[in-house]
Amino acid sequence: MQRKFLKGRFTMAKFQTVNVLGVDFINTTNHDFLTQLKADSQANKNRFVVTANPEIVLAAKQNPQLAAAIKSSDYTTADGIGIIKGAKLLKTPLPERITGYDTMCALLDWANANQKRVYFLGAKPSVLADLKKKLAQNYPDLVIAGSHDGYFQDEGPIVNDIKQAKPDFVFVALGFPKQELFIANHRQVAAAIWMGVGGSFDVLAGHVKRAPAFWVNHHIEWLYRLLKEPSRFVRMLALPKYLLLVYRYALIKK
Repeated sequence: MQRKFLKGRFTMAKFQTVNVLGVDFINTTNHDFLTQLKADSQANKNRFVVTANPEIVLAAKQNPQLAAAIKSSDYTTADGIGIIKGAKLLKTPLPERITGYDTMCALLDWANANQKRVYFLGAKPSVLADLKKKLAQNYPDLVIAGSHDGYFQDEGPIVNDIKQAKPDFVFVALGFPKQELFIANHRQVAAAIWMGVGGSFDVLAGHVKRAPAFWVNHHIEWLYRLLKEPSRFVRMLALPKYLLLVYRYALIKK
C-alpha cells in the first residue's frame, strides 16, 4: 500500500543539519533541543521527532517508506554513537548524542511539572501496565491522556482514541519502522510532540535494565546490550556495515 505523508502543513523550527548517508540530523545539543521542544509544546505545535541510530539509517536506504517518513519529520536526532562517529568521519561533526530514552525522560519531568497530557502507545500489555505504575510513582502530576499496547491490527480505533485524548505528547514504542510510519501517517490528529521511542517503555517500566553509567559514558552501551542479549548479534552487524559505507562516502567527498 502506498503511504502518503503530509508535508508542508507543519511549521518547523530550524536547526542546522548534518547529512549522514542520506539522513539529515539536527546539529544541536540536548539542552537546546529540549528547550526547543518545550517551546513547541507551549505553543501547541505539531512536531515529529525521529531518534535514529545506524541500524535505522541503513534500513532507510532499503525502505523508501521509512526514508520518506524520516524526511517528513521535524527533528531527527543522533541516537547512537555510530552516528556521531560517522558525522566526524565525514568532517561534519555533531556535538553529542540525543537519545530517545533520555529525551523522553526529560520531557516526562517537564510534563509532570506542567501537568501536560501524555499518550503512550506500544510495548506488551504487561509492560504497559507496569509502566503506568512507575509513572504514577515517579510523575504523580503527569496526566496520562491514554494508552494502548503495541499488539493491534487496526490502527483506526487507536488513532481515534489519540484524537479524543488531545495529548500534548505522544510516545510511540512500536519499534522501527512501524513507529515512524504510524506517526508520519497520523500525526495530524493531535497538535502534540510525537516521538518514536523504541524499547524505552520496557526500560522505564523496569522490565529491561539500561546500561550502567560507565558503559553509557564510554559510548559502549551497545556492547553491554549485546552481552546481556546475545541474540542481538545479527542486528549489531549493522554497525560495521554502516561504518564501511561512511568510509566510502568520506573517500568520495575527498
